[in-house]
Amino acid sequence: MPAACPCGSGNHLDECCGRYHAGTPAPSAETLMRSRYSAYVLGLIDYLVATTLPAQQAELDCAAMQAWSAQSTWLGLEVESAEVHGGQPEHAFVTFTARWHDSSGEHSHREHSGFVQNSGRWYFIDSTVPLKAGRNDPCPCASGLKFKKCCAGFM
Repeated sequence: MPAACPCGSGNHLDECCGRYHAGTPAPSAETLMRSRYSAYVLGLIDYLVATTLPAQQAELDCAAMQAWSAQSTWLGLEVESAEVHGGQPEHAFVTFTARWHDSSGEHSHREHSGFVQNSGRWYFIDSTVPLKAGRNDPCPCASGLKFKKCCAGFM
């Protein structure tokens, strides 16, 4: 029997997040966020890096991500809301709670995450990784807009 998708959709992994892990672009910010949760459950750190805003990828602590993924028992995901803000490029916020258990007990983390779409792909804007851009600099998402008119409000 095919495995259930960790994202909580009720679908089989290969019909749900598995296709995004295999390279199909996620069609929405919410779908990308769900597939990123599933990637943590499955230890797919390369996918997590690839779906983070390219300007932030080199600053990610992949060893810490791998350790957190491997040392946690993932307990579930609840998506509270997904708000698409439109514009060019399109931006969105996804509010969710992820739950897991590790050696220090059970945890939950609620987050209001920003996302941007560029060249047909959605990317997670990681608020823990500083973007090296001043307000009037070109936006690191490569939209061609100034940072203050683009991703600055989604961090």
